[in-house]
Amino acid sequence: MALKILLAGESWTSLGLHLKGFSLYTTGAYEEGGKPLISALERSGHQVDYMPNHLVPERFPITQERLSDYDVVILSDIGADTFLLHPDTLLRSQRRPSALKTIADYVASGGGLLMIGGFMSFSGFGGNACYHNTVLADVLPVRMLGHDDRVECPEGVNPSIAAAHPVTADLPRDWPHFLGYQRLIAKEGSEVLLTVGADPFLTLGQHGRGRTAAFASDCSPHWGSPEFTGWDHYAAFWSSLAGWLSGR
Repeated sequence: MALKILLAGESWTSLGLHLKGFSLYTTGAYEEGGKPLISALERSGHQVDYMPNHLVPERFPITQERLSDYDVVILSDIGADTFLLHPDTLLRSQRRPSALKTIADYVASGGGLLMIGGFMSFSGFGGNACYHNTVLADVLPVRMLGHDDRVECPEGVNPSIAAAHPVTADLPRDWPHFLGYQRLIAKEGSEVLLTVGADPFLTLGQHGRGRTAAFASDCSPHWGSPEFTGWDHYAAFWSSLAGWLSGR
């Protein structure tokens, strides 16, 4: 069944500083990392509305009515401050609805929420993603460390299936390698489907009438290896997970 999915995050602007002898110049670039995931979901028949990081403060739905248009919301590599510090609040000290509170209410009312790992997911790089200090700490199926939660694995690690579940039922037991992930703690009552050592890698849960999932690594480079994004089962995995999150 086709789903309507909102993906927020997975974009960044890079600034390069170059010193050549006495000469100094800068370069800039805008990049998006969600293309493999978006393409995979669209190939599976789903509609994906993509909202890069810089558009989220102004355009992310902050009412239940607007957010309920979506079956699943995906947050990937986008820090909590991007949702919380709208220009009206940060620059003009004005009150406005909290987008993260809207997401929490959306899930409690039956929506699906997936957080995908990255330097600005969960607690994140240096703890700066900061979701451990937000309402989503009560919604996600994992507890976050509250400090830098990255586990860099340049040698590569392969997740192992920890439990049988419809999400992974049609996937092979041998998964491609990843180059890192985030250390999380599964909440009591959640379901851990994939692990790396003792760490949960894919965790499912419920919040109110809705469903939640925490994928501890990336959907694309650098943690998500080319072997993962090019995996024959890449699209089937994300489509199956989105289907479960939607409750359909």
